[in-house]
Amino acid sequence: MTSKVNFACPCGSGQTYDDCCGRYISGAAAAPDAEALMRSRYSAYTLSDEAYLRATWDERTLPAERLAHDEPTKWLGLEVKKHTPQGEQATVEFVARYKIGGRAQRLHEVSRFVKHDGKWFYVDGSFP
Repeated sequence: MTSKVNFACPCGSGQTYDDCCGRYISGAAAAPDAEALMRSRYSAYTLSDEAYLRATWDERTLPAERLAHDEPTKWLGLEVKKHTPQGEQATVEFVARYKIGGRAQRLHEVSRFVKHDGKWFYVDGSFP
């Protein structure tokens, strides 16, 4: 018997974690598009799931160092501004809000994604 996780998904979709990003992070399904992958990566950051973050990062641009911050990060919300699919590539523009050491931060990024063997991967991002 599997247990349902009924807390709200951290990505802000309005769905439960299991019905949204949880299925991708657990490996039960692959993210169907770059936006779903980006949302699940945000959720993985909120849960400090380093393994998922590394597994969904394109191996050509994956950093060798640890991805998590040394100081505890409190994630406050995600706003997806634009998803632009282009075949096997896509971009997602988003704003993620968080606090580190009590100081509010904002990450505004245009992320690039690529699809390999039917799975989406994060490549890199730029800051508009």
